[in-house]
Amino acid sequence: MMEKMQHPFYVRFACVLISLVLLYFILTSASQIFIPLTFALLFSLLLYPVVHFMEHKLHLGRAVASMTAVVLLLGTLVALIYFMAIQFISFSDDLPMLKSRIDEIYAGLQHWLSHSLHINSKAQTEYLNKSTGSLAESAISSVKSVFLSLTTIVLWTIFIVLFTFFMLFHRGLLYKFMLHLFGEEHKGKVAEIILETKTMVNGYIFALLMEMVIVSMVASVMFLIMGVKYALLLGMMAGILNIIPYIGIYSSIVIALVITFANSTGNVAVEAAAGLFGVHLLDSNVIMPRLVGGRVKMNPFVTILAVMVGEFVWGVPGMFLFIPIAGIMKLVCARVDGLEAWSILIGEEEKPVKVKKVKVKA
Repeated sequence: MMEKMQHPFYVRFACVLISLVLLYFILTSASQIFIPLTFALLFSLLLYPVVHFMEHKLHLGRAVASMTAVVLLLGTLVALIYFMAIQFISFSDDLPMLKSRIDEIYAGLQHWLSHSLHINSKAQTEYLNKSTGSLAESAISSVKSVFLSLTTIVLWTIFIVLFTFFMLFHRGLLYKFMLHLFGEEHKGKVAEIILETKTMVNGYIFALLMEMVIVSMVASVMFLIMGVKYALLLGMMAGILNIIPYIGIYSSIVIALVITFANSTGNVAVEAAAGLFGVHLLDSNVIMPRLVGGRVKMNPFVTILAVMVGEFVWGVPGMFLFIPIAGIMKLVCARVDGLEAWSILIGEEEKPVKVKKVKVKA
């Protein structure tokens, strides 16, 4: 019997690098396809218990149960958006006060520049006109990019809903495809990986929801203690935007600063922003690595690294998706011969079991 030929290390290393480059090129080039598909896979795994309950307890057809579960998910999202919109409409009453505050700051800044730096009002007006022109151009480009982003989000939402429905409806077909794809001898391992993937993804999404609730409650209580107006609105925005790593929390800090400054003093606004930044530090260093990383059975270092790689490959959506993708990779590596070391690296460090010494009397 011929022995398996072992290639030199530099050949294997080169093959790994080429595979990573090709994988990166495929993921980035076809991101408009892979991102909605991955989101749909996560949502279908999350909604599977609901569909299973409707089919076996309520005796609904598979198509009706799948469509009902998707409609319930959309209804929850629409209700949340509607509540936030009502809060923003009530905040619009304070916009005139915000304008007057900005005018006061501008007048005070003009007075300080004219007396401290000896810059007359004419020079300030000319500089302001130039700055306003460049700011208007950047604002127009920002509005265009936001419009394109909203269009992309709407299209992604449509495709995610369709993909989620079809994955739930054809889940038996997809399950048989995965079992037959890897051969008869690996059916047991594939079935275990699929079951553990479903459990892990459900735990990951549940952990994200728990993180959102915890951050919202902590931020809301903090704002209520400070006496900040619209404390519940700001707390909910902090929790929802905090799901977007890095970008979301800083956006919520700016929003909290502006809204608080519109109806309170500048010191209170700065204190609210500083307090929200403290909540972010607590979440990023304690809550997220332990809660989210613990659900997918990954150590905090790999969790943060997965977020960074996801942002590099797919941008903001990749920050969500690469954590469960890394968890799935851990499950696969644990059952493939030769890849067990990667599963150990991604996973959590096992704590040694302390054995109590029993003294035996002579």
